[in-house]
Amino acid sequence: MNINWIKSKIFVLLTLIIFLAIISINIPYKQALVFQAPESNDILCYIPINTGEAFKIKYKHSIHLSDVIESYKVTESLKIRQYELEYEDFAIGMPSEIADGENFEMKDGKYYITNMNREFSHFDLRLGQVRANHTLIYEDITYPLSKAIEPGTRVRIKIEEISLLKQLEGVNILDDK
Repeated sequence: MNINWIKSKIFVLLTLIIFLAIISINIPYKQALVFQAPESNDILCYIPINTGEAFKIKYKHSIHLSDVIESYKVTESLKIRQYELEYEDFAIGMPSEIADGENFEMKDGKYYITNMNREFSHFDLRLGQVRANHTLIYEDITYPLSKAIEPGTRVRIKIEEISLLKQLEGVNILDDK
Protein backbone atom coordinates (compact mmCIF):
# COMPACT_ATOMS: atom_id res chain seq x y z
CA MET A 1 0.00 0.00 0.00
CA ASN A 2 1.06 3.48 -0.79
CA ILE A 3 1.73 5.73 2.23
CA ASN A 4 0.12 8.71 0.43
CA TRP A 5 -3.03 6.67 -0.14
CA ILE A 6 -3.22 5.85 3.61
CA LYS A 7 -2.62 9.52 4.53
CA SER A 8 -5.35 10.67 2.15
CA LYS A 9 -7.81 8.12 3.61
CA ILE A 10 -6.97 9.26 7.16
CA PHE A 11 -7.40 12.90 6.10
CA VAL A 12 -10.81 12.18 4.54
CA LEU A 13 -11.90 10.20 7.60
CA LEU A 14 -10.80 12.95 10.02
CA THR A 15 -12.47 15.61 7.89
CA LEU A 16 -15.70 13.59 7.89
CA ILE A 17 -15.54 13.11 11.68
CA ILE A 18 -14.98 16.84 12.25
CA PHE A 19 -17.77 17.72 9.83
CA LEU A 20 -20.21 15.35 11.57
CA ALA A 21 -19.19 16.67 15.01
CA ILE A 22 -19.83 20.27 13.92
CA ILE A 23 -23.23 19.35 12.50
CA SER A 24 -24.25 17.29 15.54
CA ILE A 25 -23.46 20.01 18.11
CA ASN A 26 -25.68 22.42 16.15
CA ILE A 27 -28.76 20.17 15.87
CA PRO A 28 -31.51 21.28 18.29
CA TYR A 29 -32.60 18.31 20.38
CA LYS A 30 -33.46 19.45 23.93
CA GLN A 31 -36.61 21.39 24.79
CA ALA A 32 -35.92 24.18 27.24
CA LEU A 33 -37.32 27.30 28.84
CA VAL A 34 -34.78 29.87 27.69
CA PHE A 35 -33.99 33.36 28.89
CA GLN A 36 -32.28 35.15 26.06
CA ALA A 37 -31.08 38.62 25.12
CA PRO A 38 -33.71 39.71 22.57
CA GLU A 39 -31.26 41.85 20.59
CA SER A 40 -28.74 39.06 19.97
CA ASN A 41 -30.73 35.86 20.72
CA ASP A 42 -27.86 34.78 23.00
CA ILE A 43 -29.07 32.38 25.68
CA LEU A 44 -28.33 33.78 29.14
CA CYS A 45 -29.74 30.82 31.05
CA TYR A 46 -32.14 27.95 30.48
CA ILE A 47 -33.83 25.04 32.15
CA PRO A 48 -34.77 21.79 30.41
CA ILE A 49 -38.56 21.52 30.53
CA ASN A 50 -41.12 19.22 28.94
CA THR A 51 -44.52 19.86 27.44
CA GLY A 52 -47.15 20.02 30.19
CA GLU A 53 -44.68 21.03 32.90
CA ALA A 54 -45.21 24.20 34.91
CA PHE A 55 -42.99 26.96 36.23
CA LYS A 56 -43.50 30.20 38.12
CA ILE A 57 -41.91 33.59 38.16
CA LYS A 58 -41.99 35.37 41.50
CA TYR A 59 -41.09 39.00 42.05
CA LYS A 60 -41.64 41.84 44.49
CA HIS A 61 -44.01 44.49 43.14
CA SER A 62 -42.23 47.83 42.81
CA ILE A 63 -45.00 49.98 44.30
CA HIS A 64 -46.51 48.03 47.20
CA LEU A 65 -43.48 45.78 47.80
CA SER A 66 -45.41 42.54 48.12
CA ASP A 67 -44.88 39.26 46.30
CA VAL A 68 -46.47 38.51 42.93
CA ILE A 69 -46.36 34.98 41.52
CA GLU A 70 -47.16 34.29 37.87
CA SER A 71 -47.78 30.61 37.03
CA TYR A 72 -47.16 29.18 33.56
CA LYS A 73 -47.36 25.85 31.73
CA VAL A 74 -45.70 24.63 28.50
CA THR A 75 -48.30 23.80 25.85
CA GLU A 76 -48.26 21.09 23.17
CA SER A 77 -47.55 23.81 20.58
CA LEU A 78 -44.47 24.92 22.58
CA LYS A 79 -46.09 28.11 23.78
CA ILE A 80 -46.23 29.43 27.31
CA ARG A 81 -49.70 29.54 28.87
CA GLN A 82 -50.27 31.67 31.96
CA TYR A 83 -52.82 29.87 34.11
CA GLU A 84 -52.69 31.72 37.44
CA LEU A 85 -51.71 35.01 39.04
CA GLU A 86 -51.26 35.42 42.80
CA TYR A 87 -50.75 38.75 44.56
CA GLU A 88 -51.18 40.31 47.99
CA ASP A 89 -52.22 43.91 47.34
CA PHE A 90 -55.20 44.96 45.31
CA ALA A 91 -53.76 48.31 44.25
CA ILE A 92 -52.01 50.21 41.47
CA GLY A 93 -50.41 47.97 38.87
CA MET A 94 -52.43 44.87 39.68
CA PRO A 95 -55.41 43.55 37.69
CA SER A 96 -58.80 44.82 38.68
CA GLU A 97 -60.76 42.83 36.08
CA ILE A 98 -60.69 39.29 34.78
CA ALA A 99 -61.16 37.93 31.27
CA ASP A 100 -64.02 35.65 30.22
CA GLY A 101 -63.71 32.23 31.83
CA GLU A 102 -61.25 33.34 34.51
CA ASN A 103 -61.98 33.20 38.24
CA PHE A 104 -61.11 35.77 40.90
CA GLU A 105 -60.86 34.64 44.48
CA MET A 106 -59.36 35.70 47.77
CA LYS A 107 -58.00 33.20 50.27
CA ASP A 108 -55.57 33.43 53.15
CA GLY A 109 -55.16 37.17 52.56
CA LYS A 110 -54.05 36.77 48.94
CA TYR A 111 -55.80 37.43 45.64
CA TYR A 112 -55.83 34.82 42.90
CA ILE A 113 -56.85 34.95 39.27
CA THR A 114 -57.22 31.33 38.19
CA ASN A 115 -58.37 29.46 35.11
CA MET A 116 -56.34 31.86 32.97
CA ASN A 117 -55.70 30.83 29.39
CA ARG A 118 -53.29 33.45 28.11
CA GLU A 119 -50.84 31.98 25.60
CA PHE A 120 -47.59 33.53 24.45
CA SER A 121 -44.96 32.43 21.95
CA HIS A 122 -42.65 34.47 24.18
CA PHE A 123 -42.75 37.37 26.61
CA ASP A 124 -40.19 39.98 27.59
CA LEU A 125 -39.18 40.90 31.10
CA ARG A 126 -36.79 43.48 32.50
CA LEU A 127 -34.96 42.00 35.46
CA GLY A 128 -35.42 44.28 38.46
CA GLN A 129 -32.40 46.23 39.65
CA VAL A 130 -33.50 47.24 43.13
CA ARG A 131 -36.25 45.23 44.83
CA ALA A 132 -37.96 42.92 42.37
CA ASN A 133 -35.67 39.91 42.87
CA HIS A 134 -37.18 38.00 39.93
CA THR A 135 -37.03 34.32 40.81
CA LEU A 136 -37.79 31.22 38.76
CA ILE A 137 -39.63 28.46 40.60
CA TYR A 138 -39.54 25.04 38.93
CA GLU A 139 -40.45 21.85 40.79
CA ASP A 140 -38.45 22.08 44.03
CA ILE A 141 -35.96 24.64 42.71
CA THR A 142 -36.06 28.35 43.52
CA TYR A 143 -33.52 30.23 41.41
CA PRO A 144 -32.92 34.00 41.62
CA LEU A 145 -32.47 35.03 37.98
CA SER A 146 -29.87 37.62 39.01
CA LYS A 147 -27.44 34.71 39.52
CA ALA A 148 -27.25 34.32 35.73
CA ILE A 149 -28.63 37.59 34.35
CA GLU A 150 -27.43 41.11 35.15
CA PRO A 151 -30.19 43.10 36.94
CA GLY A 152 -31.68 45.71 34.59
CA THR A 153 -31.29 43.40 31.59
CA ARG A 154 -34.27 42.87 29.30
CA VAL A 155 -34.80 39.18 28.58
CA ARG A 156 -37.04 37.24 26.25
CA ILE A 157 -38.58 34.13 27.80
CA LYS A 158 -39.66 31.33 25.48
CA ILE A 159 -39.73 27.60 24.86
CA GLU A 160 -37.16 26.48 22.33
CA GLU A 161 -35.40 23.36 21.11
CA ILE A 162 -31.72 23.98 21.79
CA SER A 163 -28.54 22.36 20.54
CA LEU A 164 -25.48 21.32 22.50
CA LEU A 165 -23.74 24.49 21.30
CA LYS A 166 -26.61 26.68 22.57
CA GLN A 167 -26.50 24.84 25.89
CA LEU A 168 -22.84 25.72 26.25
CA GLU A 169 -23.73 29.36 25.57
CA GLY A 170 -26.01 29.75 28.62
CA VAL A 171 -26.20 28.66 32.25
CA ASN A 172 -28.24 25.53 32.96
CA ILE A 173 -30.22 26.58 36.04
CA LEU A 174 -30.42 22.95 37.22
CA ASP A 175 -26.62 22.76 37.25
CA ASP A 176 -26.19 26.17 38.91
CA LYS A 177 -28.55 25.83 41.87
